[in-house]
Amino acid sequence: MVSHLGITFTEIGPDYLKATMPVDHRTRQPLGLLHGGASVVLAETLGSTAGSCCVDLERFFVVGIEINANHLRSVQEGIVEGTARPVHLGGSTQVWEIRILDASEQLICISRLTLSVLKRRV
Repeated sequence: MVSHLGITFTEIGPDYLKATMPVDHRTRQPLGLLHGGASVVLAETLGSTAGSCCVDLERFFVVGIEINANHLRSVQEGIVEGTARPVHLGGSTQVWEIRILDASEQLICISRLTLSVLKRRV
């Protein structure tokens, strides 16, 4: 889904991960606006990837168990950028906040993702 929607990881920092996604025929709904589901895909992609960066991948993996999103502003074209930051990094769960901005840095969606940290079976 990441490649299909054109999601590109752009920056990683000490407490964040960023990615962009185009607003085009792949991500717009019938009225020509960015589809809320596409925003949720960007949010879950960012949060899950960031969460994976915070565990020992030889011993653990993360899976999403809950996500919510508030769609605050519409976008018809261009690129949106999402930034994931941790709210809680525990041994069994992680909570991430993902903020999605349009090209003029207006907040268009804010999401919260809860991940379960699971132990790999050897």
